[in-house]
Amino acid sequence: MLSQDELKTMVGQAALQYIHPGEIVGVGTGSTVNRFIDALAANKGLVRGALSSSDATSARLRSVGIPVLGCNEVARVPLYVDGADEIDPHGYMVKGGGAALTREKIVAAQADLFVCIADQSKLVQTLGSFPLPVEVIPMASERIMQQFRELGGHPTIRLLDGQPLVTDNGQSLIDVRGLQITRPLEFESMVNQWPGVVTVGVFAFQKAAICLVGTQNGVKTIRYG
Repeated sequence: MLSQDELKTMVGQAALQYIHPGEIVGVGTGSTVNRFIDALAANKGLVRGALSSSDATSARLRSVGIPVLGCNEVARVPLYVDGADEIDPHGYMVKGGGAALTREKIVAAQADLFVCIADQSKLVQTLGSFPLPVEVIPMASERIMQQFRELGGHPTIRLLDGQPLVTDNGQSLIDVRGLQITRPLEFESMVNQWPGVVTVGVFAFQKAAICLVGTQNGVKTIRYG
């Protein structure tokens, strides 16, 4: 049986097939994406730079010699590679378990192709089993949590060492349990309009075009319309 780490390594390497040498690529955040960065490091010179979705990813990219550019320096990139906490049959995702959802969504919006890399456990029929991350301005957190309670959710402030986690953008994160997100596009649009919400972790408008799924039988490629 392949371990979880071996499955992550497998899909990280498989994502290299979508890179044309010399490109700038968008790079997500998380343990699966770290395996993609390892694969880039083993293929020196394959990319000439990257757009990064978090401070942690930027540090890892620089540590293996890949230049990190700012999103305002590059209008478009051909490829964005990132993981998912959940992905449904349409390519809609819940993301933000690594607290980088806002920057992930920004980089995804600048990419021509979003390739999701994940193991089979991330495939779901309906989004909502994974707690939904929402980045918020701290002064609005209690009101936003009440709005989620009115939808039947159970929100909590994400903590780190007993204190509210502070994102790379200087904001707070709410995690919402107990939701069933059957209309991801409508849900994302609704929550993003609540005053104080920076980003909701539903990736419907910036959904995946392809998912490379690590299975015990190899990498399975799923394409979404």
